[in-house]
Amino acid sequence: MPDQAPPADAPFAALVLAGRRGPRDPLALASGVSHKALIPIAGSPMLLRVLQTLEAARSVAGCRVCIDDPAALAAVPALRPLLAERRITLEPSAETPSASVLGCLDRLAPRQPLLVTTADHPLLTAPMVDYFCREALAHNADVVVGVVTRETVRRGFPETRRTFIPLRGEGVTGANLFVLRTPHARRAVEFWRRAERLRKSPWRLVSLFGLGSLARFALRRLDLDAALERASQVMGARVEAVRLPFAECAIDVDRPDDLALASRVLAPGAPLEP
Repeated sequence: MPDQAPPADAPFAALVLAGRRGPRDPLALASGVSHKALIPIAGSPMLLRVLQTLEAARSVAGCRVCIDDPAALAAVPALRPLLAERRITLEPSAETPSASVLGCLDRLAPRQPLLVTTADHPLLTAPMVDYFCREALAHNADVVVGVVTRETVRRGFPETRRTFIPLRGEGVTGANLFVLRTPHARRAVEFWRRAERLRKSPWRLVSLFGLGSLARFALRRLDLDAALERASQVMGARVEAVRLPFAECAIDVDRPDDLALASRVLAPGAPLEP
């Protein structure tokens, strides 16, 4: 059972992962910027849109940005006020996203829940963030992940291409929204770090979960809750999911068609669901 859970009204610290996956991100190169996070959409860098969303969210108190080159932020005029006014805290970027998150956890106040998201999430809005954080605090879990069902995505954006996890009864995709709710959440991040190290050794990665669990997953005998129950046992931390009713939460900008979709939705005068 999760221990040392935060109070029900505890404010969240927010961490935005904005580092580069490599020196030559094709989307960043095509847009003439150093980092994908800095690609402008409808006149504003993606990172700025995410930070403005987090500032407007009632559940968030303080934004941290993890980036490998802080000077890249200062070079963007729209981001300079946030730096000058200390509205964001810069976090050092480690060798992997999981290591960056672990470093941030080390610097957090005790029992403060951490909301983790990514800079390539420009359709995120403050009501979406508040909904997720409220639901996350209502869960008796160490880690809470946001997911969006196939039905929700298809209803909102039938043209988009997303990767759905095939589960019994429903397919889901990630929302790049995570809450690390208790000290035991660190175990899940440490597991994530081990998995990152094994990504080039698929059979060793498989062994972390066990062949039986993976066979049931492959045969679609596990629903989302059962899959997370098994993952919780392996990680040593309770992991639960919030099914988000917002199709926009599934749209991260990884490909040119994602960028085109986000640009269309955020174009002046275009309606955006709250």
